[in-house]
Parts: sequence; C-alpha cells; structure tokens
Amino acid sequence: MATGTLPGWLKPMNKFVRVLAWLNLPLGSIHVLTVPGRTSGKPRTTPISPMTFAGRRYLVAALSDGDWARNVRAAGRGVLARGHRKRSVELPEVTDPAQRRAVVAAFPTEVPTGIPFFQRLGMVKDGTPEEFAAIADDVAVFEIRT
Repeated sequence: MATGTLPGWLKPMNKFVRVLAWLNLPLGSIHVLTVPGRTSGKPRTTPISPMTFAGRRYLVAALSDGDWARNVRAAGRGVLARGHRKRSVELPEVTDPAQRRAVVAAFPTEVPTGIPFFQRLGMVKDGTPEEFAAIADDVAVFEIRT
C-alpha cells in the first residue's frame, strides 16, 4: 500500500507531458490515455506507460484507487494515443492474483522509468522484481485489448 504522497508537481507535469505527446515529441514509453470520467462522463486524460508481458500489453496503476484507475475500472475502455495516432481500447482489470503478480513483477524491467514513482510512494525500496511482485495485491493492472 502507498505510504508516501503524490508530489505537488505531478498534475502540472502531467499537463505538460500531454502537450508534448500531442506535439508528437518522443517521450520514451509514454502514451496518453483518455477515459470517460466515472461520474461526469467527461473525457479525462493522463500520461501512462504501457508495458508488454508474455505477448500482451498492460497498464499498472500504483494507486489502485487513484482517479485514472477508478475511471478505467468504471468505463472498461478508453482511447490510447501516442502523438496523433489514437486507438480505441478495451481495458479489463486483471483479477487473477497469479497473473497480476507476474505482470507487476515484470514492471521494473519493462518500465524502469516508472520505478521512482513507486519509490516516492513508499511502495518499493530498491525496485527489484521481487519487491514489485510483493505489492501486486496493492496495485491495479489493466490489460490493453485492441
């Protein structure tokens, strides 16, 4: 479970990253996910880093009750964009504990730039696959299906 706090710069940085992504500037693994808000229905966007594991693509939400994860859970779908290329996707949550653990254990290898975020939240110390596997029940994992 997360024990740290979100950094104050996160929301402004997310807006900045969304603009850079829209300008089609290279941002490593970052994509922009747009999903309907769970209460308003208005489009909500957030930068995310999809990962591939065992031939399938996934999203890992450090904060399983964070706004974007709750919106994805409610909608079950969204639009994944990289630059000006957009794709409608289905986003079912991975509920099988063994599958979720395997995906989360692969996260530090597949998305090493995401490790500091988990460290900032106090969820992992060194960012090893074993540490990530141990927090699998505390995070949300969504499969990306096109």
